[in-house]
Amino acid sequence: MVSKSDVGIILMNLGSPDSTAIPDVKRYLNEFLMDKRVIDYPWLLRKILIEGIIVPKRAEQSARAYASIWWKEGSPLVVLTKQLQLAVQNDMEIPVEIAMRYGNPSPEVAYENLLKQNPDLKEVVLLPLYPHYAMSSYETGLVYAEEIYKKKKYKFKLSVIPPFYDEPDYIHALTESMRPYLQKEYDYILFSYHGLPERHMRKADPTGAHCMKVNDCCHVKSSAHDFCYRHQITVTSELVAEKLGLPREKWGISFQSRLGREEWLKPYTAGLLETLPAEGKKKLLIVCPAFVSDCLETLEEIAVEGKHSFLNSGGETFTMIPCLNIHPLWVKAVVKYCTQIMEQ
Repeated sequence: MVSKSDVGIILMNLGSPDSTAIPDVKRYLNEFLMDKRVIDYPWLLRKILIEGIIVPKRAEQSARAYASIWWKEGSPLVVLTKQLQLAVQNDMEIPVEIAMRYGNPSPEVAYENLLKQNPDLKEVVLLPLYPHYAMSSYETGLVYAEEIYKKKKYKFKLSVIPPFYDEPDYIHALTESMRPYLQKEYDYILFSYHGLPERHMRKADPTGAHCMKVNDCCHVKSSAHDFCYRHQITVTSELVAEKLGLPREKWGISFQSRLGREEWLKPYTAGLLETLPAEGKKKLLIVCPAFVSDCLETLEEIAVEGKHSFLNSGGETFTMIPCLNIHPLWVKAVVKYCTQIMEQ
């Protein structure tokens, strides 16, 4: 049991609509898509595009999608994040709160809840629940939490845990969460990650000369890798594949959740699910390591729509491996990361 009387912890996830009602979904989509780190167009163009075209067109469809995966307790992502909070809290004599980048609860609510429990709070450890760095996930969550922290002029120190894509405890948890699914016959394992526009890769490159410009850039050492989503997801996949002893021809990487018509990271998951059966890969395992909690993108986009597409294209079996959620090894890793930050 870990204890430090003047510290609090916040686990920060992406967020979810408050309900599956269309007004709540519209509100959530507007907040999410108007984020300049998600759609990085000029403000006026972004506003016209999102509020005038995308949200009115997608809100009803998104509401139906959320309704199809919604749990009795609420949004799966929020419910699972709360379960992680409780699991971590059980191993630490330190208050643990959750926050969302979009929707509720906000980082301000989490900060205030920690202060209510301890007015003499000296430090808050923030863990953005994104294994990999991207400006539309880790960066925007961190910036949002820091903006509120500075605006409210809190006196406690804010310490932030960096992306953990190659941390041994995370890799071990992910590997062992997958291992039981490999006991049955399969032809192929697909690591499906949330996609990003290729433009985001180049924009995040501090060198301006590496990402998507150098041959095999993900494997050529560079300071750009600290901010490169594609490099980091490649490392995660390779480390897990090595620990599981996967032959190279038995696994691959793809990218899901594409929005718009510009070029995104390839190959696209949706396209592969239609072509893999014709290549003889008819028994498929699919895992989504960009997410630590199951959500719309895993439970609906992959487990429902993806499965339907794969089976209709000639696939025989389709198994989505759940996210880490509250796997004991993942809970242990979270406790360790938070403890290490507190001890620095």
